[in-house]
Amino acid sequence: MSENPSQPELMSDPEHALAEAMESAPRFSATTKGVKVTVRTFWLDDQSQPEEHRFAWAYHITIENGSKHTVQVLSRSWEIVDGRGRVEHVHGDGVVGEQPVIGPKEVFEYTSGAMLETPTGFMSGVYHIFLPASASRFDAQIPAFSLDSPHHIDLIH
Repeated sequence: MSENPSQPELMSDPEHALAEAMESAPRFSATTKGVKVTVRTFWLDDQSQPEEHRFAWAYHITIENGSKHTVQVLSRSWEIVDGRGRVEHVHGDGVVGEQPVIGPKEVFEYTSGAMLETPTGFMSGVYHIFLPASASRFDAQIPAFSLDSPHHIDLIH
């Protein structure tokens, strides 16, 4: 009786594959007044069209409230810089259509995306945070993170 050649093991669990990809993705973090913001970036080859100067990335953000107080993300302000140094400022309410309330030791996560006309760039910004208990506000830093594609030979980030 002969043995069948071993079959390659396929990833049957897409969530496991995503978790592995996220773990190996570049990670950038900043903490402001106990609120830690971590960003992981992903190049989106299937959504990019380099010949048409369209370069796409996804970024996954984790907001961890390490403070003793409940916080709410009211709005955000981004600065997006492409590989030619062009700057775009983006402001908006909340994140992904929400103004999340994050209790002490709780976490809020979301994924969004960016499209540039150059194969490299970077983003940074702030979340405008409200503290309901004291009716005060502060800006939580979103760390600067690079957007690098495989279509750029001399990475500058």
